[in-house]
Amino acid sequence: MEIKFSDRIKECAPGLRVLAYEVEVQNAPTSDSLWEAVEKETEKIRAQYAIDEIKNRPAILATRNAYKALGKDPNRYRPSAEALCRRVVNGKELYRLTTLVDFINLLSMETGHSIGGFDADKIEGDSLLLDAGTKDDIYHGIGRGILNIENLPVYRDKVGGIGTPTSDEERTKLTEETSHLLMLINVYDETENLEELEKKTTELLTTLCSPASIRCTPYHCQK
Repeated sequence: MEIKFSDRIKECAPGLRVLAYEVEVQNAPTSDSLWEAVEKETEKIRAQYAIDEIKNRPAILATRNAYKALGKDPNRYRPSAEALCRRVVNGKELYRLTTLVDFINLLSMETGHSIGGFDADKIEGDSLLLDAGTKDDIYHGIGRGILNIENLPVYRDKVGGIGTPTSDEERTKLTEETSHLLMLINVYDETENLEELEKKTTELLTTLCSPASIRCTPYHCQK
């Protein structure tokens, strides 16, 4: 799966890098070891951040700045990592769902990056374009209904939008039948060490998700 960037994304988020993971893995019920890791990270976030401090985490702040550059208010359409951390700091519990959904939530809380998780077998075509959403886009956010994605970064396949840092789309969402994961880690923070992030992610995937295979391809917006 090749990732391409529109001119507008290149202009508004020139430092963006994406780690594209293609993983053969069965989306089984969440194991006790994975859920324990989720609960541990939840408690860590609650202890480390006040609610008003979350938006200043480097990865979250960089994503918010990209929203602003594109013309989107990040206080109305929060990046998913920010929304997730705010939820746990507010004392709300997370739902125990499936291996891949809970793993992505864990990694998102730990790193502050908004991460797209897609059933790769539902994606149309062999490439994705990261562009800015328009007022004409009809986009069904998972559990959110129709979402206004105008000026949000959105990954598009041949049919339409499948993922934004705020919410992924119903059409390509992960289900219990998913066996081919495409996971996109959106690194808007130019100071992030990409090699260290890739190493950490691969180790966690291997330990907590028992994949049959992992392939990671880094993409740079300006290359």
